[in-house]
Amino acid sequence: MKWLNKLERKYGKYAIPNLMTVIIFGMGLVFLLDTFTAANPNNVYTLSSLLAFDRAAIAQGQIWRIITFLFIPPESSPLWIIFSLYFYWLIGRALESQWGSFRFNVYYFIGAIGTIIAGLIMGVTENTYLNLSLFLAFAVLFPDFEVLLFFFIPIKMKWLAYLDGALLLISLIITSLPYKIAILMSLLNFSVFFGKDLIQRIKYFIRRKKNQNKWK
Repeated sequence: MKWLNKLERKYGKYAIPNLMTVIIFGMGLVFLLDTFTAANPNNVYTLSSLLAFDRAAIAQGQIWRIITFLFIPPESSPLWIIFSLYFYWLIGRALESQWGSFRFNVYYFIGAIGTIIAGLIMGVTENTYLNLSLFLAFAVLFPDFEVLLFFFIPIKMKWLAYLDGALLLISLIITSLPYKIAILMSLLNFSVFFGKDLIQRIKYFIRRKKNQNKWK
């Protein structure tokens, strides 16, 4: 991508190194503080509730919510949160190692901006689909990388990506228009980086099927 090469030459020095480490550290810290505050019956709010994206609260001056929702961890048990955060850290580090810090920054922040725009349209948003975009990018670049599903079933990333892709397609079909916009905007980074290649692969698959049918 020529535009990305030009940006990197001009602004590459401003890239944030180890960006995913920063994000994951923030998520872990929020999870610990949420656990502490939830155990105290006198606390009305958790930290996550104060960091979540909320258009109405932002309009009232709580500007930090535009960014801080990125640090809200997925809702899960303490054991599962360790696995989830490690998994996303692994993915982020692998993408940064493959692309370099600047390109990984661009990928992440395009997704973040798309998610923010979706939040401004819908009123609320979260980082779920943004994190999913990292997973999809990793699956495209490292399709044969294996993970242990449920800690003991080895499965390649490409099969998990196909499953997630199918679920996303179903979501786009059955959800209302605002949620469709939220999903598409949150995956804007994936479309920018991989959309052209995916379209070419689909066209190649269609042509191959037509040729096979022609010679039957």
